[in-house]
Amino acid sequence: MSICSKCGAQVADGINVCPQCGAPMMAAPVNPQQDVEQNKVMAILAYFGILVLIPIFAAKESKFARFHANQGLILMIAAIVYSVLVQVLTSVLVQISLGLLGLFAIVLSLAWLVFAVLAIIGIINAAKGEFKELPIIGKYQILK
Repeated sequence: MSICSKCGAQVADGINVCPQCGAPMMAAPVNPQQDVEQNKVMAILAYFGILVLIPIFAAKESKFARFHANQGLILMIAAIVYSVLVQVLTSVLVQISLGLLGLFAIVLSLAWLVFAVLAIIGIINAAKGEFKELPIIGKYQILK
């Protein structure tokens, strides 16, 4: 049972309008710890590439899931941009020197470890229920 904030009448759960005075019933505020516990899986999914779309659309009201969805989305966009840059650089290096391409291929491949480490950090933070930004890229915000 809820209490109408306008007239004080008891209103059954799920009713959107007070039957006594007609005032709209406000949803009960969500406990932040309850939000974290209910949305940990959604927050973890945000760090698995395209699966970031699941918490974006399925957990719109959760601040916790939304925070981690933003972090995961930024990580995915950074990985895509990096991938495009690697393809362009590879195309240029093929024209210049195959030896130079071999050297850069090793360095460019190792850089993918950075994305893997950032994803693992995000997963750990989500599993712990923490609102921690990812290093380097976490300060940017796309989702509100």
